[in-house]
Amino acid sequence: MIDISPSVMQFLLAFIVVAPLLGAATALPPAPPGLRGSGPDQAVLRHGVTVTGVILVAAIVLALGFDHDQPSRMQATTDISWIAALDVRIHLGVDGISLPLLVLTALLTFLCALYSYFKPPAGPSPRAFVALLLVLESGTLATFAVLDLLLFFLAFEMVLIPMYFLIARWGGAERQAAAWKFILYTLLGSVVMLLGLLLVGLHAGTFDMVALATDNGSGLSKSVQVTAVLAIGIGLAVKTPMWPLHSWLPDAHTAAPTVGSVLLAGVMLKMGTYGFVRIVLPIAPDGMRTFAPYLAAFAVVGIIYGSLACLALARRGAGGDLKRLIAYSSVGHMGFVLLGIASMTPTGVNGALFANVAHGLITGLLFFLVGALKDRYGTADLDTLAGATGAALYGRAPRLGGLLAFAAVASLGLPGLAGFWGEMLAMFGAFDPAPGLSRPAFLTFTAIACFGTLLTAAYLLIVVRRVCMGATRPAAGAEETGPAPELADVQGYELAAWTPLVALTVLAGLWPAVLLGLTDPVVQKLLAGGKS
Repeated sequence: MIDISPSVMQFLLAFIVVAPLLGAATALPPAPPGLRGSGPDQAVLRHGVTVTGVILVAAIVLALGFDHDQPSRMQATTDISWIAALDVRIHLGVDGISLPLLVLTALLTFLCALYSYFKPPAGPSPRAFVALLLVLESGTLATFAVLDLLLFFLAFEMVLIPMYFLIARWGGAERQAAAWKFILYTLLGSVVMLLGLLLVGLHAGTFDMVALATDNGSGLSKSVQVTAVLAIGIGLAVKTPMWPLHSWLPDAHTAAPTVGSVLLAGVMLKMGTYGFVRIVLPIAPDGMRTFAPYLAAFAVVGIIYGSLACLALARRGAGGDLKRLIAYSSVGHMGFVLLGIASMTPTGVNGALFANVAHGLITGLLFFLVGALKDRYGTADLDTLAGATGAALYGRAPRLGGLLAFAAVASLGLPGLAGFWGEMLAMFGAFDPAPGLSRPAFLTFTAIACFGTLLTAAYLLIVVRRVCMGATRPAAGAEETGPAPELADVQGYELAAWTPLVALTVLAGLWPAVLLGLTDPVVQKLLAGGKS
């Protein structure tokens, strides 16, 4: 780690949040002739790589300057009055919970910009695409950096419009319907969430998240807490997404361009679960305790439902889309995150935060790989990939097949990779929940979640067998087409975009203390009412 002055740290965090907006504004005008390279499209895509690269460097420097001996202390803080009448402040800060998510967001956005430079998505103006990508990055980073409830809501909503247009303008088939479904679900959930945030702020007399967490709900009656948790929880659950509020997700992922799916799964879903830990758990603990068993029940239903949906899509002859399958897998994986949060224990919440980051790395890689397969085959249909075309990636494109198998086994929670620790700790937390919660109920939830891990392994191994090892016979209704066409293996730009995700998945799996050492002191402090 390096010694950086507080003023520089403060500047770095503010720069990380604001710089993408400046980059988006400068992406819209045409590039000067001398900077165009082979053309204006290449120039603006290069601009996107440059801006996201600078933000990633700033995020890494911020992480290096972060005081890892005091991760529970808010660092790099900015606190300026904005709307004095409501005591709304421009309050920014980073601690051991938000730092990993800031770095993950900066990394995935840079990798998406790099990938798009070499493989631009089919659609209208690249200038608009880069600008929307940067606005999306700014909103996501702000969500993890702000410490005021109303600013959190504004940042939370800021990402919706760019993602809507990325799906509607650069997506695939059924993109308009998927984009409308995405925006309607998330906007309706956000309206309810806003009411809950206003209820908390007006009753407590402040919207400051640090002050509210320190009070630990002492200024709010139980009825106010229960109402607030219900309202805020609905908005967060839509974004997570929690069963049965998940139905927008498979359509959005299936229609979205590759980089849209990567960012949607890798960072946007984390905004919901982050809100549960940052806002709901510490600010309204009594209300959370009331709803925790219901949250856990919905979580384990989501685990089983997502896994069964994936098994149905992976079945021979089902005509399942591989992108849709991974989207449904996210419903199951985020169920483990919600189960850990619902336990209200340090073990469970730490597991949820670890699973958050692991899911971002692994599912981001999976969507990159499926996008590459779709580019090569022209489809993500599993029967086409594994049937008449004779995929057999191990033999035809061994590096691509190996990476797909690696991402699949990481996603199913193989020990030694990142996917293992979060889900295991979440189930350990549910096995022995916080005082006041029904242990028999949570033991039942844990047993159901354990069964879900078996289902997860089943559908992912079926996908690997069918796509990487090929099919023994053509899919139902398919015709023999003779020898399979040539298939390009992993290209240089793909290797550059995917290698960091592979390396971090291995590193987090072998050295989980790096991440848990950051989150655990903060979780302990939040659950103890803001006291270290």
